[in-house]
Amino acid sequence: MGMDMDKLLQQVGQMQTEMQKAQEELANETVQATSGGGMVTVVANGAGEIKEIKIDPKAIDPKDPEMLEDMILAAVNEAVRSAQSLMESKLGGLAGGLGGLGLPGLGD
Repeated sequence: MGMDMDKLLQQVGQMQTEMQKAQEELANETVQATSGGGMVTVVANGAGEIKEIKIDPKAIDPKDPEMLEDMILAAVNEAVRSAQSLMESKLGGLAGGLGGLGLPGLGD
């Protein structure tokens, strides 16, 4: 191997520290998605956890529960997509940096 093993381990340790810090920051950032013209609002954090769901009382029609289910599903899916996008923007550079170390399976 052409690279000093101590230097390699130091770089990996530094990247792990940066990755952990970025993940902690993501847990504190939120994204929001709505559906049904704002009748359903879903808030997720950057780690992809759903933190809050708000439903406007006007969205609750006992004769049509499927409509509410669809609005909730649409808002949750959009919030999850937004959270994944946020995660990729924060962690993408770090994960890609591991590929530069020449380690198989990292940064693909």
